[in-house]
Amino acid sequence: MGVLGFLADYMSDFITIHSKRKKRKVTQKVEIKVKMDCDGCERRVRNAVSSIKGVRSVQVNRKQSRVTVTGYVEPNKVLKKVKSTGKKAEFWPYVPYNLVAYPYVAEAYDKKAPAGYVKSAVQAMPFPNAVDHKFVTLFSDENPNACSLM
Repeated sequence: MGVLGFLADYMSDFITIHSKRKKRKVTQKVEIKVKMDCDGCERRVRNAVSSIKGVRSVQVNRKQSRVTVTGYVEPNKVLKKVKSTGKKAEFWPYVPYNLVAYPYVAEAYDKKAPAGYVKSAVQAMPFPNAVDHKFVTLFSDENPNACSLM
């Protein structure tokens, strides 16, 4: 191969560096909270979101007031499109109940949240340098299995 192989590799690297490449969009899952009262509201939101270029699927859950959009979309464009229907909309603010360390903190607990969900709040998450509760109670007098460890 010698000089010609080296020259071909060099030229191919030079061409690919300077050529314009299209930026590939990543498939995203966007969850939005939208208050929907009837079938008409649901249909209006579904049709508005479905008209966005790059949308692969739209799931509407009226009971949870939740719209899930998957596809090659930007979250802010989806939110703007839902708001254009006249509905009050925001990004989905809830996380599953079992993922939060302190679900009954004032910032996290929300009466309007769907069953099994709490608001995502900084106060509900454990501190990164906090000692885990199970290590604290490992050698406690209240732990019936403590004597088996010693």
